[in-house]
Amino acid sequence: MPSSLPSVRGNIKSNVMQSFTRLTAVAAPIDLANIDTDRIIPARFLRKPRGAPGYASFLFRDVRFNADGSEKPEFVLNQAPYRGAKILVVAENFGCGSSREMAVWVLEAYGIRSVIAPSLGDIFHQNCYKNGLLPVILPADIVATLRRQLRERPGAMITVDLDPQTVTAPDATPHRFDVDPFRKEMLLTGRDETGLTLGFESRIREFEERHAREMSWVVPPGARSERQGRGPCSGWSTRMSSSGTSGASWVPRSGSRSIRR
Repeated sequence: MPSSLPSVRGNIKSNVMQSFTRLTAVAAPIDLANIDTDRIIPARFLRKPRGAPGYASFLFRDVRFNADGSEKPEFVLNQAPYRGAKILVVAENFGCGSSREMAVWVLEAYGIRSVIAPSLGDIFHQNCYKNGLLPVILPADIVATLRRQLRERPGAMITVDLDPQTVTAPDATPHRFDVDPFRKEMLLTGRDETGLTLGFESRIREFEERHAREMSWVVPPGARSERQGRGPCSGWSTRMSSSGTSGASWVPRSGSRSIRR
């Protein structure tokens, strides 16, 4: 586990993502390959803010519901044993296509915490980590076996344990998966990149104070008094988007010079 990450579990001042440690839950199998993000959440719902009423209903909207809003009984998540699924076991290239982050948001809104697949769309894969959803990549034959077991035993559970990096199948067979150590730590501690940066707040403050003392000539005269009492990253403004995620943007202070590229 990376030693450079500060220990700030439970002490982040941003709107942090949900951590992931261990999950035992009902898993639902989806056998169709190449399910793209437009199938996961159709484009007409992309302007809806994250957390809007009924957001979970956008998941697989066109294959899960009829035009009149009634459920399609053949769709797996509409079947009683799988309704409460928190794990999806899917086929190749799940999440391909458009890079929309909303594909992960809508899975999370439904309650999905992990997706197990032989392969995932690259950007979808990274978006999972940024939103507290654990993507697990296993060999295609193992994933196919998991899906078969779930079909044979509707409502069966799978355990995904991030610390030892194991998936325990319905038949109790353990399977080990790989995960980037940095991404693993971020999930275990419930931090996105903004939360990670805030974990270094005291070090950033120390640097700014030392920088102002040792290289005062680089601080514009009009900004020196303004700098007093300010926190770290004083030129940066933390904002909260309508979706509920935090971000940061550069806001030039009085006397500072903006840079255009």
